[in-house]
Amino acid sequence: MNRGRRLHRATLLCWLVAGATVWCAVARPSRAGTPGETIAAAARKVVKVYGAGGVRGLEAYQSGVLVSPDGHVVTVASTVLDADDIDCVLDDGRRFRATLRGIDPRRELAVLKLDGEDLPAFVLDEAPPLGVGSRVFALSNLFGVAVGDERVSAQHGVIAAIVPLAARRGAYEAPYRGDVYVLDCTTNNPGSPGGGLVDREGRLVGLLGKELRAAASGVWLNYALPSAEVARAYREILAGEAIAPPPADAVAGAVDPLVMGIVLVPDLLDKTPPFVESTLPDSAAARAGLLPDDLVVAVNGRAVSSRSTVRQVLAIVAEGDPVRITVVRDGAIVECDLGPRPVGGRR
Repeated sequence: MNRGRRLHRATLLCWLVAGATVWCAVARPSRAGTPGETIAAAARKVVKVYGAGGVRGLEAYQSGVLVSPDGHVVTVASTVLDADDIDCVLDDGRRFRATLRGIDPRRELAVLKLDGEDLPAFVLDEAPPLGVGSRVFALSNLFGVAVGDERVSAQHGVIAAIVPLAARRGAYEAPYRGDVYVLDCTTNNPGSPGGGLVDREGRLVGLLGKELRAAASGVWLNYALPSAEVARAYREILAGEAIAPPPADAVAGAVDPLVMGIVLVPDLLDKTPPFVESTLPDSAAARAGLLPDDLVVAVNGRAVSSRSTVRQVLAIVAEGDPVRITVVRDGAIVECDLGPRPVGGRR
């Protein structure tokens, strides 16, 4: 009998200790303080990005996150960046002119550079991967409501799922096939792409993705790329392993892509994406395997996002030099070697 009582008391004591441990873990405040303090600290590292656009479906604004004190900003690659002047506005209202350092076409991310020093910045790779059910804050300039020194919007939610991305926007299929965080808050809004997803400690855990629909169901997706993928893209772009922006002298002239046998879709908008409509029979483009609906994302390693930039980048390729076209096809990145650029075609 005494032995049974001792066992019962020992078991009860273990349960009490375990319960106290769980209570302490729940009651212990995060190192970042209250949710309001966490949001305020993280919002200082989110920037408002302004560039090209201005028509329905092609907004001229989005978000970005500072990832280095000397002014590197990671954001999404979009038509907003297809502008001569890209402006970034910080949380305190300071405005900087940004230069495009490069683009990762597979993850659809871009790196901008501001001419600043000692700027508040997230530390990439600081936060561990999160699991389903983790509480997060999404910070972005959704709908462009924040201007000047107004703080970006904050949304509170949880990670609802971690799944491979299978999505499209219109006829364009997203090339990224890695895992993403699916969120239970509505982040698929104009201006949200490029915003920061942070945990309760204020650490960057992801980057809000572009406006996309699920390929299977057609519903709008609320998702973010994990910070590990963002860090890889950032390092590859700075190392020159991704697509570089067009050089400044690309605006000096233009070459019609028809000289290579490429027929692009007509200019329906000022920034019509460079989709291939067809190729001329027995042309360099046809022999290289270019297909209708291919989306041209680079020419000779230089990023292009419209018909006009395709013509401009072709103009800096010397006659007789090889032409390499990078396209997105069925969600994959495809390289096509078109051979030497023929004589003529300049306008």
